[in-house]
Amino acid sequence: MNTEFSSRETEGGIPDTAERIFEYIFSPEDEGLTIEQYLRNHGYSHHILTHLKRTRNGICLNRVWAYANQKPSAGDCLTVRLTEPGSDGIVAAPVPFSVVYEDEDLLIINKPADTPVHPSQNNYDNTLANGVVWYFQQKNQTFTYRCINRLDRDTTGLLMIARHALSGAILSAQMKHREISRTYEALVFGAPPDSGTIRTPIGRKEGSSIERVPDPVHGDAAVTHYKTLCRKENFSHIRLKLETGRTHQIRVHMASIGHPLLGDTLYAPDRMHPIGRQALHSASLEFCHPITGEPMRFSAPLPEDMRGLLEAE
Repeated sequence: MNTEFSSRETEGGIPDTAERIFEYIFSPEDEGLTIEQYLRNHGYSHHILTHLKRTRNGICLNRVWAYANQKPSAGDCLTVRLTEPGSDGIVAAPVPFSVVYEDEDLLIINKPADTPVHPSQNNYDNTLANGVVWYFQQKNQTFTYRCINRLDRDTTGLLMIARHALSGAILSAQMKHREISRTYEALVFGAPPDSGTIRTPIGRKEGSSIERVPDPVHGDAAVTHYKTLCRKENFSHIRLKLETGRTHQIRVHMASIGHPLLGDTLYAPDRMHPIGRQALHSASLEFCHPITGEPMRFSAPLPEDMRGLLEAE
């Protein structure tokens, strides 16, 4: 498969759309498949296929605009053009973050604390989305914001962002099928066991749009594995691995067994600690690249505030 990435520019030199081009050569094993069936096998969602059908030269067979129900022969060249106009309504602003990895299909960043992931009513121009749009604007590139794994405002660490619709669809499917391994590190009150697994379902707290609670009857299934790395006088350093991705899962699960996160004013309001935020860090990601299939692994060291607490004890 060959790929290209480009931007279409207005007269002022500012890109108004981004374009990603993919080329596939049909093999003898692919004969008998329609173009639509072939593309679905390569991760193209119904939404993407609908967009391609409505886009001039969105799907071409041997350089000729094609219908999705055509059946190519072995050796035929299928070209797909994905075009996107960029994220409407997201204001570009220089919100800081660190780039860990970047290619034409995905962006891996290290998110700092006190940074919401998405804009909201009270967070219009101070979010990671604003910063990423600004980042690509400085490179004169149009960008549509698609965050695959989400972190709370004060959780630091690795975040995965898809750079176009196809990588977004494939990575979202990987997340749904639990094919993306996510490891976190946290500082928690007390001394939890050496290791354990928490399987308590989690639901929304009645009357709250933010807070979650253990809810064995009506909650959604949630599984968190943890391992204690070291114990200090008043707290412990633990590593966690998620099987599910419920809102506030780690924070709710650790509080439910009596070991809430340091600095977590929502789930441990009476147990104050000078870190000033929940001590939670997205430490590593493992997954297969959405386009090449290559195994990918990324890690991010503990931020200074968590590291400082460990070194001070």
